[in-house]
Amino acid sequence: MGAAPFLAACRREPTAHTPVWLMRQAGRYQPEYRAIRARLGFLELCKTPEVAAEVTVMAAEQLGVDAAILFADILLVLEPLGVGLEFAAGDGPVIHRPVRDAAAIDALPELDVAAMAYVADTVRAARAALKVPLIGFAAAPFTLASYLVEGGGSRDWLRTKGLMQSDPGAWRALMEKLARALAAYLNLQIDAGAQAVQLFDSWVGCLAPDDYRAHVLPHVRAIVGALRPGVPVIHFGTGTAGLLECQRAAGGDVIGLDWRVDLDAAWARLGDDIGVQGNLDPVALLAPIPEIRRRVAAVLGQAGGRRGHVFNLGHGVLQQTPVDHVRACVDAVHELSSRA
Repeated sequence: MGAAPFLAACRREPTAHTPVWLMRQAGRYQPEYRAIRARLGFLELCKTPEVAAEVTVMAAEQLGVDAAILFADILLVLEPLGVGLEFAAGDGPVIHRPVRDAAAIDALPELDVAAMAYVADTVRAARAALKVPLIGFAAAPFTLASYLVEGGGSRDWLRTKGLMQSDPGAWRALMEKLARALAAYLNLQIDAGAQAVQLFDSWVGCLAPDDYRAHVLPHVRAIVGALRPGVPVIHFGTGTAGLLECQRAAGGDVIGLDWRVDLDAAWARLGDDIGVQGNLDPVALLAPIPEIRRRVAAVLGQAGGRRGHVFNLGHGVLQQTPVDHVRACVDAVHELSSRA
């Protein structure tokens, strides 16, 4: 029996159909998830391995996708660093003790990866129950640093860019510290059974290419180089149409695309010797099912049946999305890409 379609595509091997999974495939659009969240806070859910694994597996089975993604959050790795992480209801994540100067960066402890043992427990429990591969994940260092510096979400990243440009030595120290933490955290997930990993650089699209090359690329490259060999790495960012070549240089077996770039044009820029993931606009899943199928066909048409395509959204499933529309998307990918 050959490799699972998802893992085969990550390695640019032939597959009988284009594999598909969806970012945020476990989430608030599902009644079952909302029922669990009614009794458990978000952080409590993440820290309860049997329930986090249940959510992971439930979504994969409900949708019929080719891979599951670990239920967790990109900011969990910050909690052991003592920066006051809180998931405030309605306001998103908050860092109560942001890190904004060289002294605060120097005082930031190295991650004791043992503090993330509950994530490893979730990985093990999910792997034991899954029939498809499990993807682990972490934030990329720029996005994680941005949360630390800004203290939460941002629209302009003034503090983050200000630190990067005014004190590049302090910025480098922060990124190096986070890169070490993220590599250790991802290897913890791999050692527990994750069969692929994804780096989420949700905010890096705010940067100019020169700033990416100077202040981000070396640190992503360091993470990718420190991971267990043979495990596919998906390198995903949003708003990165101007950074694709930089992302390719930073590393990864598959480059994840958002919906703001044509998949075929992006793949031509990246080169045929790398995989591509994406890139349906998440809002498309709110459209009538015939339109969803039309848009799925358009993405598949741009991929042209080439080896190395993993179908996904350009970002996560939106809360307002009907579950049957998500299933219809997955079914359409399998049906329209079948090469049997």
